[in-house]
Amino acid sequence: QEELVESGGGAVQAGGSLRLSCVASGRIAPSYAMAWFRQAPGKEREFVGGSNWNGGDTPYADSVKGRFIVSRDHAKNTMYLEMNILKPEDTAVYYCAASSDYDCRRYGCQTASLYQYWGKGTQVTVSS
Repeated sequence: QEELVESGGGAVQAGGSLRLSCVASGRIAPSYAMAWFRQAPGKEREFVGGSNWNGGDTPYADSVKGRFIVSRDHAKNTMYLEMNILKPEDTAVYYCAASSDYDCRRYGCQTASLYQYWGKGTQVTVSS
């Protein structure tokens, strides 16, 4: 059974840092594209950052560029999101997603509908 499990969320003050992890299992291969999305209360789910199959292409949303870093450990089939200089507007549930789409695997992609597998999410709360 395919599964994505996120961890590492929590509460932090503005300016602080957190590191999220997402472990993939089952048919979700290390060769899949992976990405982080987030959803704040009353808002639509939005792309945060992602990785093509080998980590060579890592697109980011403009709102997190320079602050967040996506990385992968293929041996552990795990993706990470290092979040620095956190802001209250970063408060959201963060979701891990994986895609077997050919173009996503090659280049990374930001469209939620192209991701077939989703985790249950982890809450990140940033206080001012």
